[in-house]
Amino acid sequence: MPASAELQKRAAAICRALRKAYPDAGISLDHADPFQLLVATILSAQCTDERVNKVTPALLAAYPTAKVMSKAPLAKLEQLIRSTGFYKNKALSILESSKAITERFGGAVPRTMDELLTLRGVARKTANVVLGNAYGISAGVVVDTHVKRLAFRMGLTKNTDPVKVERDLMELVPRDKWTWLPHAFIFHGRACCMARNPQCASCTLLKLCPRKGLA
Repeated sequence: MPASAELQKRAAAICRALRKAYPDAGISLDHADPFQLLVATILSAQCTDERVNKVTPALLAAYPTAKVMSKAPLAKLEQLIRSTGFYKNKALSILESSKAITERFGGAVPRTMDELLTLRGVARKTANVVLGNAYGISAGVVVDTHVKRLAFRMGLTKNTDPVKVERDLMELVPRDKWTWLPHAFIFHGRACCMARNPQCASCTLLKLCPRKGLA
């Protein structure tokens, strides 16, 4: 069912307020190319960006490209990324994705959603991060825990499933904001609209937010 004009208007006002509050909102994962961003994003699952940024320099210095990474000993990868958590699964995802990129995509991280989703450890969230931030391709909206929480609280979705939340945000927000909006949500989620004890009284979005799910 199409979003109402009133809801679209409020979504636009929320975007304007977020842009004013966080003019420099952008990706926090350090990277120099699409492959580095893919690796960092895989590592960021259930881990802070700060921790990932401490791990990737040594990892990517040793294995800077998909071709080189594809030949890395699994045990060595596990050792290098251990502090990010779930390191066995992440190491295998990075290794298998690197092999696929080398063997099937000529060593270059693919530029389409469908191709990215064939890589081990890559779902829509990771694919959207890479497409939007490495290639400037707005294929969808990244939905992490911050985005899901804020979109629900602000009444921009009635859903909690990430795929459905993404669909709702894509309908409400113009395509040229799809990559930027999650960064703004994340900044605001960390600074003000926390999962516990959100700072509603001092929130710049207070007049626009119905505070869904909050007492």
